[in-house]
Amino acid sequence: MAIDLKRSRLVFQRLARELTKLAKNPAPESVHKFRTNSRRVEALLNEVSVALNRNDKKLLKLLSRLRKKAGRMRDLDVEIASLRSLKIPEGNGHKSEFLDALVQERAKHQQKLAKAFNRKTADEVKKRLKRTISEVDIPKDTEPLTLTLNKLAQLGRDHVTLTEKTLHQYRIIGKRARYIAELADHDAEAKRVVDRLKHMQDVIGDWHDWLKLTQKAEALFGGVRDSALVAMLRNVTQAKFRQSVDAVAETRAALSGKSEPIRDSAAPSRKPSAEAAEATTAVA
Repeated sequence: MAIDLKRSRLVFQRLARELTKLAKNPAPESVHKFRTNSRRVEALLNEVSVALNRNDKKLLKLLSRLRKKAGRMRDLDVEIASLRSLKIPEGNGHKSEFLDALVQERAKHQQKLAKAFNRKTADEVKKRLKRTISEVDIPKDTEPLTLTLNKLAQLGRDHVTLTEKTLHQYRIIGKRARYIAELADHDAEAKRVVDRLKHMQDVIGDWHDWLKLTQKAEALFGGVRDSALVAMLRNVTQAKFRQSVDAVAETRAALSGKSEPIRDSAAPSRKPSAEAAEATTAVA
């Protein structure tokens, strides 16, 4: 199924709207949507567009800089919510102390984000977005699903034991491939691929968020012998790592079968482990 040119233009328009919202109020939802839509624009320009002109390159550079700043805010919002959801007795008070530190850090980044998304910068990005919409060169016969499956071939060739580094790479590649597949014009197979990749992306992303939270806690309080909070965070992170490995294996198997349709990703292929169930219980 060929690319939906109207849908591709909407990618730029949505980003412009989210940029306006974020410039007025850096709420968690606005930060998240800006980052997601900026990545969609990047995927379209880098993977689908025939060539990048000077304006496109400057736009991508601006978006990359702004997304990194927005990303720090988004990470802190997720970390604060995750820590608050953790069921743990106060004990030595590390949870409260850690939560206070994260809230203070977020306040500092919110000020930096407000400065970065000033009106001048927002106007420049929107102006470049508008120019890109009118100039972007996307062949009408572009097949998003074909591009997606070619990109996902990288995942199919990787059969080594998954590490934290390679697992995160799966999320990045899968995310970019998913954004390309979303451009297909009402294609059922593309929709199934998108759903499968989103499931994998969400599971790995959840693990990665808990990993970063655990690393911050370790920097503050030491190892598992020094803090009950660190011990619990490590248990949750390890369980979510195993869930992510399972999600990658399921996605790899589903996308490798040429003749078999991709199953819905909502239902896992096997029962959760006891460790995963224990970790889930620890989170409200």
